Amino acid sequence: MKYLRRLDHVIATAETILLVALLGTMILLDFVQVILRNFFSSGILWADTFLRQMVLWVAFLGASLAVQERKHINIDVLTRFMPDHGKRIAHIATDLFAALVCFAFFKASLAFISSEIANSTILLLNIPTWYFELIIPVGYGMLAFRFLIKTIDDVLKLKRAAFPHERVI
Repeated sequence: MKYLRRLDHVIATAETILLVALLGTMILLDFVQVILRNFFSSGILWADTFLRQMVLWVAFLGASLAVQERKHINIDVLTRFMPDHGKRIAHIATDLFAALVCFAFFKASLAFISSEIANSTILLLNIPTWYFELIIPVGYGMLAFRFLIKTIDDVLKLKRAAFPHERVI
């Protein structure tokens, strides 16, 4: 588990750096677009399309980091009144379910990317559309990985609570 946590931390650091770079680029590019449109009656032709694609990347990277920090959308009306043991079991069930759903979306997005590669449409600057859409399977794969790590972590915590004198991974 120690290696999984370390890998999770390294990936989170890379995601954070990429997220900051993307957000900074988005803000700068959008600011330039506003200035060009308002003061020079022109603009960068590909900027709006590129910004829309970057929003997709920011959304998936942000979602992955939110899951890593357990700050994703969570409906916890029932778990507020549960004892710690019940909360852990609820977390295991919901995290495992979320991991399975994200894995299913991961597989579906691979099929989607395959069809995009076969169609080979060009989005902007002679770059194929599927380059920008690669974040979809990568994002769902990362979400599945993060939910799976949370599930394993909760199972180990549950085992530690049940058998406090036993050594757990």
